[in-house]
Amino acid sequence: MDLIVKFLPVFGVLALLYVFVKNAWISKQEVGDAKMARIAKNIAEGAMSFLKAEYKILSIFVVAVAVLLFFKGNSETGSNGMVAVSFIVGAICSALAGFIGMRVATKANVRTTNAARTSLGKALEVAFAGGAVMGLGVVGLGVLGLSGLFMIYSGQGWELGEVLNVLSGFSLGASSIALFARVGGGIYTKAADVGADLVGKVEAGIPEDHPLNPATIADNVGDNVGDVAGMGADLFESYVGSIIGTMVLGAVFAGLPEFQAAFDGLGAVYLPLALAAVGIIMSIIGTFFVRVKDGGNPQTALNIGEFGSAGLMLIASYFIINAMLPESWMEGGREFTAMGVFWATIAGLVAGLLVGKVTEYYTGTGTKPVNSIVRQSDTGSATNIIAGLGVGMMSTAIPIILIAAAILVSHHFAGLYGIAIAAVGMLANTGIQLAVDAYGPISDNAGGIAEMAELPGEVRDRTDKLDAVGNTTAAIGKGFAIASAALTALALFAAFMKTAGVQSIDVSRPDIMAGLLIGGMLPFVFSALSMNAVGRAAMSMIEEVRRQFKDIPELKAALAVMRKYDSDLSKASKEDMAIFEAADGKAEYQKCVEISTQASIKEMVLPGLLAIAVPVAVGFIGGAEMLGGLLAGVTTAGVLMAIFQSNAGGAWDNAKKTIESEGRKGSDAHKAAVVGDTVGDPFKDTSGPSLNILLKLMSVVALVIAPSLVSLSPADGVGITKEDGTMITITEEGMKETRAIEKEIRVEISNTADGGYKAVVTSTTNENGEVVEETEELMADSKEELEKKIQEYKSAEAKD
Repeated sequence: MDLIVKFLPVFGVLALLYVFVKNAWISKQEVGDAKMARIAKNIAEGAMSFLKAEYKILSIFVVAVAVLLFFKGNSETGSNGMVAVSFIVGAICSALAGFIGMRVATKANVRTTNAARTSLGKALEVAFAGGAVMGLGVVGLGVLGLSGLFMIYSGQGWELGEVLNVLSGFSLGASSIALFARVGGGIYTKAADVGADLVGKVEAGIPEDHPLNPATIADNVGDNVGDVAGMGADLFESYVGSIIGTMVLGAVFAGLPEFQAAFDGLGAVYLPLALAAVGIIMSIIGTFFVRVKDGGNPQTALNIGEFGSAGLMLIASYFIINAMLPESWMEGGREFTAMGVFWATIAGLVAGLLVGKVTEYYTGTGTKPVNSIVRQSDTGSATNIIAGLGVGMMSTAIPIILIAAAILVSHHFAGLYGIAIAAVGMLANTGIQLAVDAYGPISDNAGGIAEMAELPGEVRDRTDKLDAVGNTTAAIGKGFAIASAALTALALFAAFMKTAGVQSIDVSRPDIMAGLLIGGMLPFVFSALSMNAVGRAAMSMIEEVRRQFKDIPELKAALAVMRKYDSDLSKASKEDMAIFEAADGKAEYQKCVEISTQASIKEMVLPGLLAIAVPVAVGFIGGAEMLGGLLAGVTTAGVLMAIFQSNAGGAWDNAKKTIESEGRKGSDAHKAAVVGDTVGDPFKDTSGPSLNILLKLMSVVALVIAPSLVSLSPADGVGITKEDGTMITITEEGMKETRAIEKEIRVEISNTADGGYKAVVTSTTNENGEVVEETEELMADSKEELEKKIQEYKSAEAKD
């Protein structure tokens, strides 16, 4: 274990080397014909133009916040100006993770299409390789950035609390970029999707990915922007947030005698980094198991890779935890064990898998909830929407019970540290989880390219098989993201309370209840802002697509031909086919790309600033405990809203696909399902996933400003413990410094004349320089009974 701890950054470098090798392999695969290459080039250029525009705005934000953090860090005890450096590095790593994912996804999509001309197995190999680059890029940057900064800061002679506070800036940078990427990407993709669906499918009666549809390139760009770059930044932020939260809570054990034998007393602090590092190896191993033959099931192949990797990680976790933590230790009058921490890890992993499976049930094709929406589509849009809302609301019950159970079980076995380590256990395999998730939009794009390039039906059949599996993996990935967000937010919340010296959150106090209510309101306001932004952007897109269908003669004539033959061009005459082919490339795709880009960049700013500004304002105006109430409110309402919106949107989407698979395209039921899917799109791809980041970002902001709140809060009982054990408490009269009580217990055991056992227990207490010694004799008939009495005595002393 010493080697793992010593060379933690090497694991990050190893992941990035894997990324480099896989990326090179993808680049060597054939692109296909000239038409496919042109379509892929348009998608890649659209995606990169969005990223450039987004990162230009975000760079201004990063510099401004870094300056504020530098002055804040330098002006308070327990932190320093290097928190600004951590913030910048975290922001760069998060942005780089999105860039890597976007770059490789836009390479892999067309190559997957071309591979599908050969076989299903080859197409899966290319698509999954693209996802693996995204997944391993995220974990590699996370482990390299966190472990590298921790080692640099630990060598500066700072106290552990100061090191971790400065390091938390890394998570703040990652969270900030992730939120903007998720909101901006979600607005982009849904504006394009709604425009392509409503005008293309419903009004013009052409397929979503048809080359005549001007929004089709923007729609495919949106898959990469929202589901690859956005999801990558989301899980990167969860990944580093869970690790940092666990490190802060693990620091509580650093001074205990049981920990001093190894890792300089920092076994509990290094543990989440070690688990993440070994998770990289297990994720890489898992990628080699993802193989499928023609006629095989891609879902089975992906499950073997993901669950096989999870099984290996579980075995490795047992040995890592038992090697890095003492067998047992006492803290706060409570006994903890290494096995307890292991059980907490299992609780997190099992909860994540089960939430994913429940999500699959509520959103999967052919399931009872989705079929209920299909049935109610027959009577129109209103009943379709009512059914979808009902499914989404009901779907919150089981995931919340599972998350609550994971919290209770992990806390029972290992306290607050157990809750944090449960989140780490859930995310240790992020490399392959994200690979499976990012594979979905790559397959979706591959199908779109096959449609636009008018490839043979068998190619589209193969990409559709991959895409259908991608929808399931996306549902499971979103379930994992929500469950991990809840546990990570709770771990960061607990870390904030420790750092800010908040002992409990008393909801009977009016200021805390006010904070709780404001926190509960925020997910609704945040969702409204992001959904209204999608609505406004979609209106612009719809108007643009309608304009092109009306004003571009070739498009107008081609649409007339399609309507004439009810989209079955095999029946078209040579003259009509000539009219149709003359429209190839006439759609002004770039204008639709520009609308989505400009709208998403403009609209992402307010929701992003809301998440950062509100906790800062509440913390500095109402104090640390009111901020604690705010975090409790936003976590509770946010998790529920995220599950509801993600599952309702997924169910609406698959209800529409079910109706299409039944050959009912163009029917009244299909039109109702398209409307329902359009409502669900911003639910599942914009506001729902963004709420995951909102929860964690607000907790990270609270953690970063916690030292400032300690120094500002004039309330008894709010204080901070220094590394040497001194407690600094802020009271109405001013600042009081109290040296911690030092207690030493010596035990001498001897035999008595009657064959029994006697223990002389000497307790020496040093309180602020005053030494008090007490002696007590304990008698027993057997050695086991005597040892039990000694343990009871020690426990009572620890509580005192």
